[in-house]
Amino acid sequence: MADRDVDSMTPRELRADVPALGEAAYFNFGAHGPSPTYVVEAAAEFIADHEYGSSTTDPYGHAFGTYEAVRERIARFVGAESDEIALTESTTDGITRIAGAVDWDPGDVVVRTDLEHPAGILPWKRLEREGVEVRVLETEGGRVDREAYADAVADARLVCFSAITWTHGTRLPVADLVSVANEAGAFTLVDAVQSPGQVRMDVSAWGADAVAAAGHKWTLGPWGAGFLYVDREAAAELAPRAVGYRSVEDANAHDIEFKRGALRFEVGTATAAAHVGLVEALDAIEAVGLDAIESRIETLTDRLKEGIPADRLRSPREFESGLVTVDVDDPEATVDRLADEGIVVRSLPHPDAVRASVHAVSTEFEVDRLVDALAAEW
Repeated sequence: MADRDVDSMTPRELRADVPALGEAAYFNFGAHGPSPTYVVEAAAEFIADHEYGSSTTDPYGHAFGTYEAVRERIARFVGAESDEIALTESTTDGITRIAGAVDWDPGDVVVRTDLEHPAGILPWKRLEREGVEVRVLETEGGRVDREAYADAVADARLVCFSAITWTHGTRLPVADLVSVANEAGAFTLVDAVQSPGQVRMDVSAWGADAVAAAGHKWTLGPWGAGFLYVDREAAAELAPRAVGYRSVEDANAHDIEFKRGALRFEVGTATAAAHVGLVEALDAIEAVGLDAIESRIETLTDRLKEGIPADRLRSPREFESGLVTVDVDDPEATVDRLADEGIVVRSLPHPDAVRASVHAVSTEFEVDRLVDALAAEW
């Protein structure tokens, strides 16, 4: 986007740059956000430059310089410093790297909510084989009861929860939940994958030890552009099990000396292509403006919710995010039926429902199509 005017852009202009958003009414941004042309072009150009110029330009120097530039851009976007950002493949990748970096003892307690994506479930399930207790906090309506949460985390080694729930679209009070866990001496890990590109993020204000996210949803970046924030002090106590030459100060030294901050979580040779694409996507999102994006999402989700009976809406009636969960009798059949009508939503395993993800690039006409199509369910 170097030759584009990135100072200002409307949601409609951003939509026009996304080839995949054609005839279909697309409401699955909470799973995958199709990329603008210049995002894909930037990723492809990096690969071409890196490979075609590798006989005359040091490919490692090129890659490492790009890693640093990308970290700096992501850090600005989420309110961090560049050495607090590790480039990962996905949110799942980031959570798993944290899980593998803690020196676990049998009897240690991990607390998660029952609202977590498998990314925030499977790494802890694996640790149960090593004698770690996994405590699941039950919730209602996508809400965490603060008193029950405080009781659950009182003796926890680590607490994992989502900033915006993928099940209901509710926003959890991240800073408050982190504060409670801090008082108990627990490490805090936040799954924030539904936040970038949808709402403003300030990981420093949240105060969590680690935040895992990715850019292939609301920011409309490519797959493979994950990132992991780790607080410097917290990182100093972590020793990743996955270690490579990018993790350490000197790969040829006799002893392992991990790099400062989050950099110890990067491992080895990896293309920066997806992350280069993510930088272009972040530029586009900020050209529209996160306040404008959130306001637009609120307007469109309000319009959608007005057409859904109260007893069918599983997300809050008041706006919290673009994720809208709707109770239907047969979610998978509904997804298939809507797909036949050119409307894209997804089913959820819990609650047993369908979820529509409304972005700022969505339109009123598309929302009305979805409302009309869902009316057959009532």
